[in-house]
Order: sequence, then structure tokens, then C-alpha cells
Amino acid sequence: MSEATQTMPSFHAHVYFDVNTVGKARDICTRCSETFGIRMGRVHERLVGPHPDFSCQLTVPPDKVGDVLSWLSRNRDGLVIFAHPNTEDSYKDHAEHAIWMGIIRPLNLDNLG
Repeated sequence: MSEATQTMPSFHAHVYFDVNTVGKARDICTRCSETFGIRMGRVHERLVGPHPDFSCQLTVPPDKVGDVLSWLSRNRDGLVIFAHPNTEDSYKDHAEHAIWMGIIRPLNLDNLG
């Protein structure tokens, strides 16, 4: 099956924040989750996985990717958002297929493979 005809994968959208913007991030993630009926993960006030900042993960099903990413682009209120597809290649998903809203942040990709 060619890449063009493969089923679109789900996405993760990670909303990055710091101690001063945790409330803003929680609000954005909660509103997005409620608006689109998508899963909101924990609001991590510590570093998790390859992420260089505190973050909250939204899991976006394939049929809502366009709408959710569009909504986030208009409602991120200055926060950085990192989004990526969820395929069988986690490294490529994070390193090559990433979508950034705001300033690109350095990921720690050493443990993705």
C-alpha cells in the first residue's frame, strides 16, 4: 500500500507550558477536549518523554485532526504546540513528521527508535 493510500493515523498534540502558564495550558486543553470530544491526558508539571517543557497531551482521532489542529492554531494563546502522527515509527513521527505552532523546541529523541 502506498503512503498516499494508507489510513490517516491519529495524532498527538502536546501543549507546552511552564510554571507561569500552567493555568492557560489547562484551560486550552480542557476546552479543546470538550469541544471535540477528544481525550486529554495529564497536565505534566515535569518533563516527560522527549519533550523539553512541561506538557499536556491531546489524542486526536484521524477524522478530527484537521479541525483540532486548526482550532489549536487559533486558540493557543501564545503557547507552543507540538503535534505528530502516531505510526509504527515513533522516531520519524517526532523528528520528520512534526507540526509546530510557535517556536520549535529541541526534542530529546535518543530513546525513540
